Amino acid sequence: MSEKSYVKSPQNAVNRLRNRANYDYETIHNIVNSTAVLHVSFVPSSEDPFPVVLPMIGQMGTFALPSSTDLDQPLDLYLHGAIASRIMKLSQNAVDRGEEGFPLCVAATKVDGYVLALTPFHHSYNFRSAVVHGYAHVVADPDEKMWALELITNKIVPERWQNTRTPPNKVEMQSTHILKMKVSSGSAKLRWGVPNNDRGDLKNPDVLANYWAGVVPMWETFGEPISSAHNQAPVPKYLSGYLEEARRENEAVAMEASKEQE
Repeated sequence: MSEKSYVKSPQNAVNRLRNRANYDYETIHNIVNSTAVLHVSFVPSSEDPFPVVLPMIGQMGTFALPSSTDLDQPLDLYLHGAIASRIMKLSQNAVDRGEEGFPLCVAATKVDGYVLALTPFHHSYNFRSAVVHGYAHVVADPDEKMWALELITNKIVPERWQNTRTPPNKVEMQSTHILKMKVSSGSAKLRWGVPNNDRGDLKNPDVLANYWAGVVPMWETFGEPISSAHNQAPVPKYLSGYLEEARRENEAVAMEASKEQE
């Protein structure tokens, strides 16, 4: 296991199809940071048997090195939410009880293609997924909170924070909380390539002649920006440039994933 990886443990070990597992910091953090919506899971109380899953916006980073963009190092996960949300209250309650924080499990997934085999049994997705576990607490330091808000805003569109009315006013800051999750473990699982067809089907001329098999590449894309009714500024170059780059890069990743791997 590399020094730039999460330690493999019973908590984060990938048990099925272990050849698809990855524990590298960079791989896991990149999946999290490139996923628009993270799914945050927790158990609200011992009396409630049902886990809760929340869609949230978050980004990996480290306030200790605020200008660093390196993903191949230990990072924290910052999550954005409203001050009155249950997850914020539960996290603060855990800290008030003297606990390390509120336990969370966060999942991120990117789908790069539908893998359609000769039989439904071998259908699959080309995908990149990551799961991180850790303990969360509400960020109390004003400087760290402001830094985290900028980090998360620029996840949506790079340079967006610098090109909006900032800093937030007092009311905005008071109504928004940032959760900081200290990551204790993480793992990724990835699949790419063509269908793994049954060898018997590949030797059957009737099957090959009658049923299509292959990969349908899939990627996230963006439409052209639509200005709001009261807008008086032109579409900025940083925005149009990012959208074009993201379209191109997302397509390239999906197309590369659809190729037969050596």
